[in-house]
Amino acid sequence: MAENKIVIQHLSLQYFDGTESLRDISMSIVANAITVLFGPAGGGKSTLLRCLNRLNDLTEMKTLAGRILLDGENILDPQTDVIALRRRVGMVFARPVVLPLTIRGNLTYGLELADEKRKSRLDEAVERSLRQSALWDEVKARLDDPAIALSGGQQQRLCLARVLALQPDVILLDEPTSGLDPLSTGKVEASLQELKKDYTVVLVPHSVQQAARTSDYAAFFLQGELVEYAPGTEIFTNPKNKRTEDYVEGRFG
Repeated sequence: MAENKIVIQHLSLQYFDGTESLRDISMSIVANAITVLFGPAGGGKSTLLRCLNRLNDLTEMKTLAGRILLDGENILDPQTDVIALRRRVGMVFARPVVLPLTIRGNLTYGLELADEKRKSRLDEAVERSLRQSALWDEVKARLDDPAIALSGGQQQRLCLARVLALQPDVILLDEPTSGLDPLSTGKVEASLQELKKDYTVVLVPHSVQQAARTSDYAAFFLQGELVEYAPGTEIFTNPKNKRTEDYVEGRFG
């Protein structure tokens, strides 16, 4: 039986500009699976993603209500250690942002901040995370080169490796392949299929096609509402809601 890693209960969020980004969202995110959040722009997908590691704390929120349970603990509790949370719930953004360091330095930076000084542990984390992100063979001979010298697709996989170096529980990805060529996109998608064996993955895809290719579970969002949530094979072949069907078949959005 599938185990829930994250349980979202009656989550609502409204910004100060009056935008009501999420309306009473309740859903469970299954451990060791890829859950995709898809739908038209402005539907609340990225807002929900940012709630899962409290990045929305940095925005102008008017109201935030509900609970998000990670392994049974409410991460929206004011007592939550947000820095520790963001180590457990890592995030990869649409545009790769590499640090002005070497390839190796990008991967060891977070560990060194967490006071890991042992070279053997740092070297192990570098190789492991680069293998997991399908980048090791391409960069193993140039770990001391500047990360900015990598191609866009390689930089994005380095950003994924940087998250993996910290060995999080959950990986959040917000349109991580939107700026990549098909070959690089395929490498990232293949990595995610391997990573779900060890991690819980939540993905905002850049297209319905990517959502269908990658998802174990899929949630369709429209104007802040969770319209439908089901296994990916079901939602993309036999959606229950007419609005989901119309979107999946390209009739709007």
